[in-house]
This record gives sequence, structure tokens and C-alpha cells, in this order.
Amino acid sequence: MDWKRVDERLIRRGELLLSLDFLEGYDYELSLLNDGKVGRSFKITDRYIVFLAVVRYLFSMPYRQIEGFTRALSGLIPKLPSAGYSWVRRRILMLNLPLYESLSGYDGPIVIAIDSSGVSVHRCGGWVERTYGKKKRYIKIHFAVDVKTKRGV
Repeated sequence: MDWKRVDERLIRRGELLLSLDFLEGYDYELSLLNDGKVGRSFKITDRYIVFLAVVRYLFSMPYRQIEGFTRALSGLIPKLPSAGYSWVRRRILMLNLPLYESLSGYDGPIVIAIDSSGVSVHRCGGWVERTYGKKKRYIKIHFAVDVKTKRGV
């Protein structure tokens, strides 16, 4: 068995690729948003808000976790300010984005990704002991997800 290839496959499972194209022209877009604006100026561009909306949708993150996500991004990219969850929510609703309707109702062939993972069990009670005959420290769960719609199958 080629352990180098096995290791590389396991490492690639953890890759998360997100496009940071919204950073190109960020300052220019921000100046356009704030040109002639009355009141407090915008600190975050619309393209960044769309990026946050996509992250929120794809990972089913509540707005408070999106706030933590913006804090982490501002630590990595100092140009990006962190934003409060209510403010991000308001801006996402202001953009009036379609709720990614193109991802649902797909008529063609469906590509399904299957993964299984062990979930550790703490204080599981007598059910696991009766079912498996001994105390288990984890239960294996299999996930099947439609790649296009990101919904469970």
C-alpha cells in the first residue's frame, strides 16, 4: 500500500477552498458605497456581504457564528473589519439576495458524496450496552449528501 498517497488523500479531505475575489477592488467598492451616503459610512462592501451570505448558507451557520467568522477573517486579513451579527443580518437582508433557488429542484443526474464518521458518545446509558453488549465509546454514522443541493439523501 502506498502510504504517501493515503496520507495525501486524508489531508485533502480537510481542504476548504473559498474564493476571496471580493478583496480585489475592495477599497474602490467601499468608496463607491459611501459616496454621498448620509449617516455612518459602510465598512464592509456588498461583495463581502454576499461572500458571508454564501458561507452562512453552505455551512448552515447562525449569524452569531458569522460574527466569529468575520473576527477570524479580520485577524487574517487586517483590511477586513469584524462585524456584529445583527449588522451582518441587516446587510444580507438589504441586498435582497435570491435564496440560491438554482441549487434546488435539479432535474439531471444527482452526484452524491458519502462519508462516514465516528461520533464519540459520553454517558450513553444502558441502550448502547444492551445493543452492542459492551460500552462503546463512539458510534459510526454514515452521511449521504447531494453534491449540488447540499441536502441529505
